[in-house]
Amino acid sequence: MNKKLFFTILFLICFVQVPVLAAELVKDNLVDTTLQGKVLEKPPVKTNYNYESVKRIPIELSIIADIKSEKEITEGQTVVFSVLNDVWYKKQCIVKKGDIVKAKVETIITSGMNGIPASIIFDDFVFDNIEENKLIDQYEKFGQDRSLWVYPLKWALTFLPPAGSLTNFIKGGHAKLKTNEVITVYYYPEW
Repeated sequence: MNKKLFFTILFLICFVQVPVLAAELVKDNLVDTTLQGKVLEKPPVKTNYNYESVKRIPIELSIIADIKSEKEITEGQTVVFSVLNDVWYKKQCIVKKGDIVKAKVETIITSGMNGIPASIIFDDFVFDNIEENKLIDQYEKFGQDRSLWVYPLKWALTFLPPAGSLTNFIKGGHAKLKTNEVITVYYYPEW
């Protein structure tokens, strides 16, 4: 048998056929272990709008009690807001001043190295007279972004090898939401 033919066949077996079989085996095992015995549900569709109308009504809210991203809240926790002004649409008061609105803490992102700030994402605001699919109600509160001065400092200190790396340990600011801060969610009445 010709050496060239032998090595060509050996190459095809080792480097083409074996990885294909291994990939099929991994794929079959992955599907079996992760989906076996579980019922998959379609995720809920939050909004079902058509973008034809861009008319929006701002609803200003403030939180009832000060919160911080550090220790006081957890993801999934319910937070209470208060409406700051009456909201009118077509000569009807939709939301009254002082109404209580509940929201959920969707995500908490802790502050990171190099001055990256923490953030809190609030979502699922619940109003009595407004359908959920007529709201753009996600609000994100950021902490102090220190990366704007950390990165220039880092590059200025790179000629001193350990000094530039020490700026990695400067963390960003914590996200805080105080009672005197106004947040805005938007109601789209024609959706």
